[in-house]
Amino acid sequence: QVQLVESGGGLVQAGGSLRLSCAASGSMSSMYGMGWYRQVPGKQRELVANINGGGRTNYADSVKGRFIISRDNAKNTVDLQMNNLKPEDTAVYFCSAKHPWGREYWGQGTQVTVSS
Repeated sequence: QVQLVESGGGLVQAGGSLRLSCAASGSMSSMYGMGWYRQVPGKQRELVANINGGGRTNYADSVKGRFIISRDNAKNTVDLQMNNLKPEDTAVYFCSAKHPWGREYWGQGTQVTVSS
């Protein structure tokens, strides 16, 4: 079992920045891929960015050039630095840890609200 706890959400004006953090505990290791997803009411959860144990990253087109994902394998943490935020970035953001064999774990989510 892996437990994930997110922090760092909040309210920010358009153009501002926020940093989300996710701390993993339990049976966690660098073999897990880690990522951030977001969801707004009435829509499917969508990938924002993910990173594998070796540091390879992948971003949704909508956040490329604005968001940066990073992880610390020694601390079992993954962060999402969000810059130049836009109102359309408003969502609940979820941290994910996925085992190579397929099992995926989720955090409880943290609200990010960007005002125009």
